[in-house]
Amino acid sequence: MQPTTPPSRPVLLVTGAASGLGAATARVFASAGYAVACVDVNQQGAARVASDLAAQDVAAIALACDVRDEQAVAGTVQTAAERLGRIDVLVNSAAVDHTLSITEMSVAQWDQVIGVNLRAPFLFARAAFPIMQRQGGGAVINIASTAGVRAWANTSAYHASKWGLIGLSRALGVEGRALGIRVTTVIPGGMRTHFFDRFVDQGIPMPDPANLQDPATVARTILFAVQLPPESALQEVILTPINETSWP
Repeated sequence: MQPTTPPSRPVLLVTGAASGLGAATARVFASAGYAVACVDVNQQGAARVASDLAAQDVAAIALACDVRDEQAVAGTVQTAAERLGRIDVLVNSAAVDHTLSITEMSVAQWDQVIGVNLRAPFLFARAAFPIMQRQGGGAVINIASTAGVRAWANTSAYHASKWGLIGLSRALGVEGRALGIRVTTVIPGGMRTHFFDRFVDQGIPMPDPANLQDPATVARTILFAVQLPPESALQEVILTPINETSWP
């Protein structure tokens, strides 16, 4: 299959692209001249974001993928590389959570959180590393959370996944050095996304929007990390709203 964009144009693959930080990242990178592969289990949402970008003369494709599925991930990464010519940046943004006590959380819910938040970044990095190595380098950005450096009640699976993701990122960074692949962990505080919508059904107070940040700000931080000179790597960055209640 022939690439749908010139190989000289850098390419972003971002998961969780249908909404929130994933969608914001797709838009920020598109504005910076990137072609974009929008990946999400929500095919309609990913297609909507890709269509919006295409209307702005951006080479963008939407790929539906269950990010927990090994074969689906491998096929998605390969398809993105074939259709867009290369993969320069991988942003693992897809995430889920169940705000429940350890005794209320089912094994299936635990597995879903670990699968989306930790297994998926491993699968995508595993598939993207060989492509980036052949190209002479690339960048992997893993989106953790302040939940990966602190802890509070009723978030055990989310904490486990995000603490684990920070460890995975550090290991990938060591492996990537010799291959020209830089790995950055972005640790954002609360953002104004739909991530907190589940609180309504669970009777949990919604966070004050004044204590949340624009996901586009986090997306611009991701772009900053990618655009650093090749002799430097931004290993980890914590970015919180000025009024973040969970930090420090």
